[in-house]
Amino acid sequence: MIRNIDSGQLVHLLEAVFGFREDERALTIFVDLPGGTVQDTSAWMDRRRIATEWYLMLHDQWDRIPFTALAFCAYPNVGTNNGDLPDTALLVERVERSGMTVSTLEKPLAAILGDSTVILAPTELSATAPLKVLAKQYGFRGATMPGFSRAMIPALGLDYQEVNRRVVEFQERMTRASGADVLLESEGKSYALHLDLRFRTAHASGGVIREPGSVANLPSGEAYIVPYEGERAGEPSRTKGILPVQFGDEVVLFRIEGNRAVGVQSTGKASDRQQRLLASEPAYGNIAELGIGVLGEWGVTAVGSTLLDEKLGVHVAFGRSEHFGGRVGPSDFSSPGSVIHIDWVFVPSVQPDVAVKSVLFTYDQMAEEQILKDGRFVV
Repeated sequence: MIRNIDSGQLVHLLEAVFGFREDERALTIFVDLPGGTVQDTSAWMDRRRIATEWYLMLHDQWDRIPFTALAFCAYPNVGTNNGDLPDTALLVERVERSGMTVSTLEKPLAAILGDSTVILAPTELSATAPLKVLAKQYGFRGATMPGFSRAMIPALGLDYQEVNRRVVEFQERMTRASGADVLLESEGKSYALHLDLRFRTAHASGGVIREPGSVANLPSGEAYIVPYEGERAGEPSRTKGILPVQFGDEVVLFRIEGNRAVGVQSTGKASDRQQRLLASEPAYGNIAELGIGVLGEWGVTAVGSTLLDEKLGVHVAFGRSEHFGGRVGPSDFSSPGSVIHIDWVFVPSVQPDVAVKSVLFTYDQMAEEQILKDGRFVV
């Protein structure tokens, strides 16, 4: 078993990521709890153990951190990735710098967030979308770590200043681009997808989370953008094409029009299921993100969790987008339990039967720049 980072490494990581400030209040660690339709697993149990160890390490390092309090909180899982969080959370323990301790107390989530300046969320189900929205309201900085495992611990030791520099290079290109053409290959056939990047600003998630009101994944290492979703009157989205996505041994071919997956043109059990999802939940097929991960350049490999795997290369997401600057949010889904933001990650170990052959950005005056060729960055 891979050992946890030690207390000194943890403090160094948090200082590098968040840039400690003089006015820090509470540092709060959040975990979600099994229950309902989402049952516990050994990986989830170990993640809660890791989070508990971090809380105890930070308590041992009081003299090296500027926070007025440390808190460990838990909440019942919300049943889906990126669904809205509950109104209350269980304050398992909170220790003040004075030494006062408060344990096992249910509190309004708003009160906990309002008193925190840094949030760590190593959860089972992703809390990235709701915490991004809440951070703008309460001003905390947050690192979300859905599906974090011990296999990712080595990635916490990267030079995130350098990772961030590389990510910003792609962010700047995405923001300038009016479109991206992605050429994919599967089972000997080629498929083209055009993503409309007009009217949007790209984001950098490079492991430096220092601006109040900002939330990003950790481990980090991607630039991302929400394709234009067609919300301007008389200006439909130009996103269209075919997106192959592998489910087990089957490759599902999504037909994209107007920035939505509107149907499936492949056959099989997975294809039938995806067709039913698109028909019953149209917001599920919203093209919510184009991401470019860079950690593959540091020799990081896939571990079977989207949190890390999406940081290795190209990924395209379906579903909720408003937390990234788009227009599709929870109200566009049929129920809170149906809200989703799901990344399709195109790296060989994740989708061995689908390969990204090329990514081409188009800029103003029809200037073009190839970003990726045969699975490798060329910029």
